[in-house]
Amino acid sequence: MVDAVLFDLDGVIVDSEPVWEEVRRAYVAAHGGTWQPDTQRRLMGMSTGEWAAYLSGELGVDRSAEQVAAEVVAEMTRRYAEHVPLIDDADAVVRRMAARWPLGLASSSPTRLIEAALAATGLADAFGATLSTEETARGKPAPDVWLGVAARLGVDPTRCVAIEDSSNGVRSAAAAGIRVIAIPHGSYPLDPDAEALAAVLLPSVDALTPEVVDRLG
Repeated sequence: MVDAVLFDLDGVIVDSEPVWEEVRRAYVAAHGGTWQPDTQRRLMGMSTGEWAAYLSGELGVDRSAEQVAAEVVAEMTRRYAEHVPLIDDADAVVRRMAARWPLGLASSSPTRLIEAALAATGLADAFGATLSTEETARGKPAPDVWLGVAARLGVDPTRCVAIEDSSNGVRSAAAAGIRVIAIPHGSYPLDPDAEALAAVLLPSVDALTPEVVDRLG
């Protein structure tokens, strides 16, 4: 049986990974840092504290980690106020899942961006629990955020299904003992090891149906 379905936010419900990349690339360039070829892949799944420290330290941005976090999140908040890039049909898919199972949200986005995205997409009431890696000791690929949101829902993580798009997200959910349905972003394909951890691989979010989840039960 599946007791709950747990969603990632970025790349699954909102197409925000390209926005995050654009904002952070511009920020690094404006503050004396150097973007590396593997930077975006490394950033996906990091908590706010982790990616801010990475930009400030390894990429050489001339701002403290605290300043990096505050300024980048402020720019993302401004972007979200203009437009939240909902992935096609993701809201309908979430509603379809919510009609069958309790839903949780486990995201690397800061809490204020989670709230902004769910408010803008009208999905705030669909989730019984949400959790940001801001509130956990470690970001993805560590399992903390998935274990935390399952605890908030009062469910056993091994009886949950996670919906993820990124390699670090898949690794994170799998490390929590959760069966993973992976929906990779076209611009950020899964690493081979992460793809191997996924129980199901879907081409798009609208391919996610209750029947797909039921088969994992």
